[in-house]
Amino acid sequence: MIEKKSYAKVNIFLKIAGKRDNYHEIVSRFVRVHSLYDVVRFEKGEFDKFTLEGDFGCETEKNTIYKAYLELYSMFKNVEEIFKNYKVVVEKNIPEFAGLGGGSSNCATFILMVNILGNLKLSPDELAVIGAKIGADVPFFIYEYDSANVTGIGEVVEKFDEEVLDIKTVTPKIECNTGAIFAKFRDEFYKEISKEEASKLLQMKSKDILETLSIDEANDLYAPASSVYPELKTYENGKNFFSGSGSSFFQLN
Repeated sequence: MIEKKSYAKVNIFLKIAGKRDNYHEIVSRFVRVHSLYDVVRFEKGEFDKFTLEGDFGCETEKNTIYKAYLELYSMFKNVEEIFKNYKVVVEKNIPEFAGLGGGSSNCATFILMVNILGNLKLSPDELAVIGAKIGADVPFFIYEYDSANVTGIGEVVEKFDEEVLDIKTVTPKIECNTGAIFAKFRDEFYKEISKEEASKLLQMKSKDILETLSIDEANDLYAPASSVYPELKTYENGKNFFSGSGSSFFQLN
């Protein structure tokens, strides 16, 4: 058996910088949450086809790991042989639909494991390109940075050197629909961060950002999210910040 931790992330800040085709360009700081992770395991056996097990909120064909398998198989035929001898089992701890990147993290972790087991010899940059085809957040997890500035539509990941943060997350039982939140943002809350303000935030330490900005100021998606899901407002306490398009809140321990 081979296994690897698949960590959650939070967005210290998340600002919209513009539009590119059907995507929004972002300016964000992604930080790994060391206290919250899934575990991806390759368990030995004999299998007729790719086998994926785990408590997922979607069917296998829509799972990011399955999509990553198809992408890797299209490039390297020996990948199919690997999964005649291993099945993939995911121990899920990261809540889904929560803004913590669980699906993207699982995808990246799977890609990293296959790269080693299949001796694909791909660089992190090459793996990130593959991951970006599956999800905008996947490249961050490919690089395995504790903290990084993420721009573009998620494909530009630059390591940010700072102390490792001890982050506590709280996830309400609210499944936030990212599409609905972005639609509300475009219709009622649309704004773009200036290049000057973006540059300033990208240079600041995460701890300083959280001491300076309010929950609304740190995340452009919080206002539209709490408009679509008013019950999110009950989690405001002056210390909590909002990750991604939700529904998770976080604070520093």
